[in-house]
Amino acid sequence: MTSDSQTVLILALIALIVGVAGLAVAIVALFRLSKLHRSYSLLQAAEGRETIVDVMARTIDEFNDLRGEVAHLDSVLGATRRDLAMALRHVSVVRYDAFGDMGGRFSFSAALLDDAGDGLVITSIHGRSETRSYLKGLTSGNADIPLSPEEEQAVRLAKGGAS
Repeated sequence: MTSDSQTVLILALIALIVGVAGLAVAIVALFRLSKLHRSYSLLQAAEGRETIVDVMARTIDEFNDLRGEVAHLDSVLGATRRDLAMALRHVSVVRYDAFGDMGGRFSFSAALLDDAGDGLVITSIHGRSETRSYLKGLTSGNADIPLSPEEEQAVRLAKGGAS
């Protein structure tokens, strides 16, 4: 073979290698384009269905609406907790026989307190011929009038203490 024919043969082989490499790159690019096209088709609406972009936008709007509702409920819950702390919800009753000769425990002292210890003590002393009732206020667990032992016990029980 002559040097020109060898050169042509080498050039033909190089062209063949470049062509095969180009064909391989084209096949890879076609595969990637096909994959990209499938992914893109998910974003397009087909036959009246929503696109994923529409679904995401709607979901974000719903999430923001829920966030607002949660913030509102949080403020309502805070107000409810403040109201509940001031409610007279700690209650205890101590029954006793105010007079040893009665034979029954008809007298009582009832303590009604809120979370801060504010509230009142109601006492009813039952005797043979009459019944007397007393009301004493409490602020932070301290009475404005001295408490009897039974009233102190009722306050202690209302605060969650032992009898």
